[in-house]
Amino acid sequence: MIFRQLFDPVSSTYTYLLGDAGQAVLIDPVYEQVPRDLALLQELGLRLLASLDTHVHADHVTGAWRLNQRSGSHIGLSASAGASGVDRPLRHGDRIDFGGRYLTVRATPGHTSGCLTYVLDDESMAFTGDSLLIRGCGRTDFQGGSPEQLFASVREQILTLPDDCLLYPAHDYRGITVTSVAEERRFNPRLGGDADLGDFAGHMNNLNLPHPKLIAVAVPANLRCGQPEGDTPLPPTPDWAPLTLRFSGVWEIEPLALLEHVANVQIVDVREAPEFIDRLGHLAGAMLIPLSQLTARQAELDRARPVVAVCRSGIRSAQASVLLAKAGFEQVANLAGGMLRWKIEGLPVAPDSM
Repeated sequence: MIFRQLFDPVSSTYTYLLGDAGQAVLIDPVYEQVPRDLALLQELGLRLLASLDTHVHADHVTGAWRLNQRSGSHIGLSASAGASGVDRPLRHGDRIDFGGRYLTVRATPGHTSGCLTYVLDDESMAFTGDSLLIRGCGRTDFQGGSPEQLFASVREQILTLPDDCLLYPAHDYRGITVTSVAEERRFNPRLGGDADLGDFAGHMNNLNLPHPKLIAVAVPANLRCGQPEGDTPLPPTPDWAPLTLRFSGVWEIEPLALLEHVANVQIVDVREAPEFIDRLGHLAGAMLIPLSQLTARQAELDRARPVVAVCRSGIRSAQASVLLAKAGFEQVANLAGGMLRWKIEGLPVAPDSM
């Protein structure tokens, strides 16, 4: 069996690829990482049968719909989630086959009402979503969450697996990649050891956490399995540089990729004039056109050459990318993270901005 653990650094999400006999499934794909996932599937000679989400995520948008559009893969999600666009509404006990292997679905509600855990056929691996994290668990204060349900789910459906069963969560914010049933039974401070329901519920009901930053975007989008609003098809993937498509529809280029392709692009800095020469500096060859002037000055740009928009953090330049695309520019990208990322990564700035 082929197994790969993939990571999205923006949301700290793990995506899991399992393949056998030329067939594969992806667990918890991320919208922006779909090109990476498809490239890996192609390199490994695997046909994607299905993408499987462990729950309706609140911190990123699933890649399920985008994968379906590109590869024809089915979309699997808990039937209780009530999402549109699901090809296979999943219930406790369902079996998902790929090649000569399969996953068994276990309902593990509590973080949300529609959480699932996927268990490999020989019970050597389980994919727990946010129901059980490494030395922790998902919150229980929105989307139908319940401390009582989560305590029962983890104790009855996950920690009853064999001691040496490896557990792979949907997220980890410290870079830890895997745990085991035996470890979590013994060391999980919320659900392991001598913890009882009273201990657990008391802890979870007093976390007082702020809502995830992307919840207002992610949850509605994930209830559509990641399909953007409206009937707009996916744009073709640009080939002039390695780009990432954000759920907002903006293509982004990473700082190192821009450095490699800088000779072939037009760089438009959309900050105000004083910012162009501040401590962050500006990129060599960049043209200063403040965002407020961009529409009036777009004729200064060559429509036949790619354009990369730049600002301090990537927010204004994302807006600039949208404006240019609407104006008919077909090759536009936003510099991911703006000059802040560029500076953090130690990349060169123009000598006259120092």
